[in-house]
Amino acid sequence: MYSFKNDYSEGAHPRILEALIESNTEQVEGYGEDKYTKEAIRLLKEKIGREDIDIHLLPGGTQTNLTAISAFLRPHEAAISANTGHILVHETGAIEATGHKAISVKVDNGKLNPDDIKPVLEEHADEHMVKPKLVYISNSTEIGTIYKKEEIEELSKFCRENDLLLFLDGARLGSALCSEDNNIKLSDLGNLVDAFYIGGTKNGALLGEALIICNDYLKTDFRYHIKQKGALLAKGKVLGVQFLELFKDNLYFDLANHANDMAKLLRNGITEAGYSFLINSCSNQIFPIFPKEIAEKLGEKYAFYIWEKIDKDNSAIRLVTSWATREEKVMEFVEDLKRYSRESIK
Repeated sequence: MYSFKNDYSEGAHPRILEALIESNTEQVEGYGEDKYTKEAIRLLKEKIGREDIDIHLLPGGTQTNLTAISAFLRPHEAAISANTGHILVHETGAIEATGHKAISVKVDNGKLNPDDIKPVLEEHADEHMVKPKLVYISNSTEIGTIYKKEEIEELSKFCRENDLLLFLDGARLGSALCSEDNNIKLSDLGNLVDAFYIGGTKNGALLGEALIICNDYLKTDFRYHIKQKGALLAKGKVLGVQFLELFKDNLYFDLANHANDMAKLLRNGITEAGYSFLINSCSNQIFPIFPKEIAEKLGEKYAFYIWEKIDKDNSAIRLVTSWATREEKVMEFVEDLKRYSRESIK
């Protein structure tokens, strides 16, 4: 059974494991005050092109989202998210558990634009309702689409004009930045959003996300919030070593490129076999639509999620590739799909 269920089934890239082993018995300061974390932060600031940003390393994506959003909002303020957004669908109400409403906006492609947000602002017009304050977006989105530079520029301008914060979930930012359709750079994000994070967990690290706070207003006492939410690791070196290894050269982007390349091979093979997709995705997540019997047959050899039932005979499945996805397994999947399809016609 080979898994295409997610991009964190494997452990970590060998270079990261080697770096962790090499530094294993070295005694350093705790809670992110170690030399590895400091050097990783210096490197990230250099790549983002801003010295005046604050960077914090946290263990996971949900913890980063709830720690950041709850810290950025006052008690009566709310976050706006696409209806597919991770904070709405797959975080067990983590944002709401901190006392902040998450407002859902229905979209077709996983992405928000100003026209989606305007009705929310108009509806929440007084103190009898929560006050929308933060716009939450993901890049890449939960359904594999990506934001183009002009789309984030438009959102950024709208948010600043309407006194809204723009927060970007970058759990799969590597895949987005390395997509063939992408035209935005890491350095652009430092000037367009109030805060964002760079996901390591889904791009070759054992665990860890790098939260970048660009807005001075949001920086105050943030380590207090991290500690209160249980996200300030005593062995912070574990995160620092990993991000230093990912960004001291091009490893982070090499790993994301591999994941995207494997997804492209899958996409092309599935298209050649005559199948369509639920959505036009250009990242490491794809959503082909298969007849029920084909999906069941593939499920005997490959692990994946049934994403959406299209009708009584067809369903969209989700296939996710990673930094460690093996090309021979991708080609094997495509060949099996073609063979099962020929057999079903007979």
